[in-house]
This record gives sequence, C-alpha cells and structure tokens, in this order.
Amino acid sequence: MSSAQRYDCAVIGGGPAGATAATILAQHGRRVAIIERERFPRYHVGESLMPYTWFTFERLGVLDWFEKAACPQKYSVQFVSTSGKVSQPFYFFETIKHPCATTWQVLRSDFDRMLLDNARAKGVEVRQGAAVREVLMDGRRAVGVRADVAGGGPETFLADAVIDASGRDSFLASRLGMKRRDPDLNKIAIFTYYRGARRDPGLDAGATTVAYIPDKGWFWYIPLPNDTVSVGVVAEKDYLYRDTRDPEEIFAREAAACIWIEDHLRPGSRIEPVRVTGEFSYRAEAIGGDGYCLAGDAFSFLDPVFSTGLFMALKSGEMAADAVHEGLDRGGVTAATFEEYGRQMRWALDQFRQLVLSFYNERFSFREFIRAYPDLHPRLVDALVGNVFADLGPLFDALREFSSREPAPLGAAPQTPDRR
Repeated sequence: MSSAQRYDCAVIGGGPAGATAATILAQHGRRVAIIERERFPRYHVGESLMPYTWFTFERLGVLDWFEKAACPQKYSVQFVSTSGKVSQPFYFFETIKHPCATTWQVLRSDFDRMLLDNARAKGVEVRQGAAVREVLMDGRRAVGVRADVAGGGPETFLADAVIDASGRDSFLASRLGMKRRDPDLNKIAIFTYYRGARRDPGLDAGATTVAYIPDKGWFWYIPLPNDTVSVGVVAEKDYLYRDTRDPEEIFAREAAACIWIEDHLRPGSRIEPVRVTGEFSYRAEAIGGDGYCLAGDAFSFLDPVFSTGLFMALKSGEMAADAVHEGLDRGGVTAATFEEYGRQMRWALDQFRQLVLSFYNERFSFREFIRAYPDLHPRLVDALVGNVFADLGPLFDALREFSSREPAPLGAAPQTPDRR
C-alpha cells in the first residue's frame, strides 16, 4: 500500500459501532477503511443484546450467525430485590409480536470478530494493528487520519469523511475537549466470569438478571456460551471501597452479601481475573463537525444497567453511516450533515438516562411503578427493548417523579416511526 490512499470514509475503530458504520457505507457503494488498533479476537465486556438490535443485524445480514454460534437466547430481563425476591420477568414477547422479541447473550470476542469479518466480506478494507495518532485537518475540516501500523510504520488514510468509533477512548472528543462526565451517574464496576454457575430453568435460562444491593447498587448476571456467565457489581466508589480497594476482596464481599448472586455462583468456579472499570457515563458536547462524526462510545456511554451499550453502538453506527452517505451524495460532509443524527441520538440517550436515574432513586421499584401506572407497562417494556426513538413521553413524565435530580432536558421527539 502506498503511504497515502483515498477513501470515501475512514473509520477509527473496528468494534460494533465502527464495523456497523463501515458495512452500511460499503453497502451504499462507498470505499471505506477501518483502522483498528488491536487484533481481533480481543476481550471486551458488555455481552447482552437488547431486542431492537435485531433490525440492525437484519440490515447487516448477520442474523444467521447467532444460531450457529449457539448464543443463549434472551427472552426477558428480571430484577431481584435485596431480600432475594425475583420480579416477574419482563418477557419481551408479551408486548412484541415480532422475531426481535427473542434476542441473545454474546461472547464479545466472537461477536465483535464476526461483525469485523462481515465488514471485510462486504468490501471494507480492514487494517488491524494500526493505531490512529492524528485526525488530519484542513482548517476545521477532517480530511483523513494518520496511523502507526505495527511492522509497517506510519500510513495516511485520506478521506472525505471520518467516523470516530474509537470506543471509550473517545479519540476526537478527548482531543477536542468535548467529553463531559455525567455528574449524576458516576459509578464503577467490578466484574469477572464464572463457569458452571447456576442458570434458571426454561425460558429464564438466558435472561439478564439485575440483582439489587444496598444503596441502589446492583449486580449483573449474564449467561454466555460455553457454560460461562458474566457477573459484575456496579455502585458508587465510596460504597465499594469502604474497607478495601482490592477488587477480588470487594467482589467476594458483595457476592456473599447478595442472596441471589451467592446462590447462583456457588456451584461454579471463577475462570477470569476480577476487573475494574469506572467513569461510566459521559457524553460529547457535539456529535460531529465538518468532515467528521462520532459513533458509539466515542460519543456517549450511559450506565449499563439496561444493557444499552451495544444497542446504541450498533444503532449509532448505522445512523452515522447513513448521514455520511447522504452528505457525500449532496457534495460534501459538513456539521449540518449530522444535525438530525445528533438530535435523534440525544433523544434516545435522554430517554434511557431518565430510566436509569429512576432506577437509582431509593423510592423507585418496577413493581410499585407498574401498580401505580398499569397502562404504562407496554411503554416501559418498549424502553427496556430499545424502542426509544419513538416518543415515550407519558412514561418518562411519570418516571420523573423518581428522579433525584432534574435530568438533562429532552429534545424534540424525532420523526422516525416505530420500526416494529
């Protein structure tokens, strides 16, 4: 390859957002390069899919992979009180009469590699082991990227558009000083993996379980392929670090104190180290500018209690690609190209954020909320499955009763119809 080649779009990062964006652009007939720092497969946390990811998978042409990969089927999400009492599961098929009502739990190393391989098969040029060092600018316009390629030195990828899908590194937002933490959602997570742990019977075998701990912290419990589970605790730093900063000690202490988690982990054995991650929630001030936009975690990450990360990565990758394609068709990708994309992303994130803020309120419980607002049960399930580009205003008006602080103001409802 020469030291500088030209593309319609250069995508920073080959994770779910980047692979999706690149694939969609290639399907539009665009010449695209993914520049990915790591070599796949690689480890990543965040294994649970929301039902509305189905529509992006259909567009990418990858739905058949989930059966071949023997991914556990996820029919519901359930919540467990601090006393160990399990809620009635929120079965997606009770309100969704569509194949998307069945979704999956995935091993990210396999899932992410599948999406990257699919991008390559659709005509995307994939460069792994290439670390982007600079987004090239002509004035205020992005015109490409410069990367250091392992074993090959620096290379330049000139492009009419750049999509930053660099994940939580937030390559552009960090360098442009646009990354802002969410002051209301500053949690940390301590997590690991078990083999041979207990799974619930029948339809609940693949369910995502959220188990409460004191002070509105919680455990996730996600069944994965190969008889493994992903399990982690999320809470305020002061709570988790109250008597030690050792991750293994903290995880063991919290697991032993959570009745449901202790019962389910007892027959299993830990097979991975205990990991820690923090700075859960943030958002960039802008989603794009002349010649560039942000997608997935490079734009925003929200507390993962409702498994929104992969959904927002996939959906934002799809929407960013369509916006870039339209901009190229109109003769140039400018900040205005991404106005509608940004409006819809903020709308969806604000709706999810309202649900998360309610979850962390001491007065909130799903049981009591549904008892008080039985007519809103279908809309609550809509939020849990990812139907947040629709207008769920009545639900969030009710949920605001349980916000400890006034959330960021919602934007105007997008015009995109409910795809269900």
